[in-house]
Amino acid sequence: MAIVEEDIERVRSAVSLVDVVSPYVQLKRVGRNHVGLCPFHAERSGSFNVRDEVGRYHCFGCGASGDVFRFVQEMEHVDFVASVEQLAAKAGVTLRYTSGGEGRDRQRRKALLEAMVRAVDWYHERLLTAADARPARDYLRSRGIDGALAREFRLGWAPDDWDALASGLGVPERVLRDTGLAFVNRRERLQDTFRARLLFPIFNESGDAVAFGGRVLPGSADPAKYKNSPETAIYSKSRVLYGLNWAKGDIVKVDRVVVCEGYTDVIGFHRAGVPIAVATCGTALTAEHVRLLKRFAGRVVLAFDADAAGQGAAERFYEWERQFDVAVEVARLPRGKDPGELAGEDPAALRAAVDDAEPFLGFRVGRVLRAGGRVVTPEARAKLANGAMVVVNEHPDVNVRKLYAGQVAQHTGLPVADLVRVAERRAREVEVRAAPVRPAFRENAEFVVLALLIQRWDEVAPWLVEPLFADESHLGAFRALEDADGDVHKAIEQADPEVRDLLERLSVADVDGDSRAEVRNLVGAACRRELDILRAERDLGRNAELVSTRRLLEELDDAEAGWEAAGQLLRWLTGRREVRREESG
Repeated sequence: MAIVEEDIERVRSAVSLVDVVSPYVQLKRVGRNHVGLCPFHAERSGSFNVRDEVGRYHCFGCGASGDVFRFVQEMEHVDFVASVEQLAAKAGVTLRYTSGGEGRDRQRRKALLEAMVRAVDWYHERLLTAADARPARDYLRSRGIDGALAREFRLGWAPDDWDALASGLGVPERVLRDTGLAFVNRRERLQDTFRARLLFPIFNESGDAVAFGGRVLPGSADPAKYKNSPETAIYSKSRVLYGLNWAKGDIVKVDRVVVCEGYTDVIGFHRAGVPIAVATCGTALTAEHVRLLKRFAGRVVLAFDADAAGQGAAERFYEWERQFDVAVEVARLPRGKDPGELAGEDPAALRAAVDDAEPFLGFRVGRVLRAGGRVVTPEARAKLANGAMVVVNEHPDVNVRKLYAGQVAQHTGLPVADLVRVAERRAREVEVRAAPVRPAFRENAEFVVLALLIQRWDEVAPWLVEPLFADESHLGAFRALEDADGDVHKAIEQADPEVRDLLERLSVADVDGDSRAEVRNLVGAACRRELDILRAERDLGRNAELVSTRRLLEELDDAEAGWEAAGQLLRWLTGRREVRREESG
């Protein structure tokens, strides 16, 4: 069930965004906004702006933005309904629920999640009891996963049938397709997505089953060892981490999370007494994953071969360290051993690998130095130092590079000062590359008027028409606000991404001026553009029109006649637009 829209707005009106944000961010009044250090990325100077009168926040550093409900969702790790309910409880607002409007989307999501729960139970029961699942049970036991662990992680078995789940689950065909549990094959028949596979249910951070990861058993003729659910309305693989639902409590306690490559690796860490492991779901680690993990921990330990992807991966890790203020480390796993295997053979070694994790750069440099073996000749020492410094100089922080240059010098016997100069040589280039880049924008007349429109809708809106906006993004923002009757929250929800970002910036823009003067400036700019078009057409029959329009433009700045001139110019602009439409149509 959804919350009645009227009650959502009552909650929004009853709470102060500044009051909600203040426990998390130290805010200071600056102009019309409250400003502080962004809670969503690391920064030294405040770029996080809160506009209480509009009820929006926006960070000009990382782009994070939203309303009071979005802020609670991000900080408390809850969904939209839970955020409204939390704020309603604090504000003393009694909520009503309905199945209409927004409830349709929520009801659809609920149906998909309920189907996933039933599928998890169905597959799990097959694993535990079905005769055809015996090879799967034997395989799990060979990997040290007994019945208790299979039940804890809700493991399942997909039988080698075309449509056993689709015909036996009792779920509508559309729901089966929308969850990725089944698809329509070439014969126009509904077919199960997973067949003859050991299944690992994937849960989101809230504990909702959203997808499956399927593994074939050893000896299978299927060349695809792993198969994952497709992305759906409830599952995005770049935003979901396997095991986070079980691990998040322990992760918060120790301020550390271990990232693995596979589902059995996560289970292996749990077996070894390290219940802070998660895994990506058939994809590389992404910025969205790191942003999600930052909510729970400041240290991210990589339990896979983080060096394999080379410099490109290294640059991403260093950027994430800076952007999300996390420390990326690497577990020192024995070569050739994955966490799942090590959990059974030597759980103490697995725990030690995490406890003794190295900083990412230290791990990479150490690997280069160890690979060099015992260096004796001057040529070998120089070659090893050069190779290590290539890795060191990938890091964007010159001070970090200088410290590691000292370690390389100590290992190779080269003068420290010489290697420090190597580390400093690229300082300017690296620091420029590491600097955050935000899209540039100009607070021109269109931007200013749109900001004033959000602040003073009733005063500004009657004077604005579409021909006033030459910039497509500004025009899109005006249309979105007009469609939402000035409600910036609704306008942002309905807008496309580019316009949405502009609206977020407009909602916290520190613009305070004479709205009448700004509107007249905008009218004047639009009319001058139109006059340029008319002059270019060289239509002598329009000379009188040109003269009349120029006269009205001269009157715009007059305190008494300016508004009357603005009204006539607006009517002229609108008429010109209709003429152009007729000519082009």
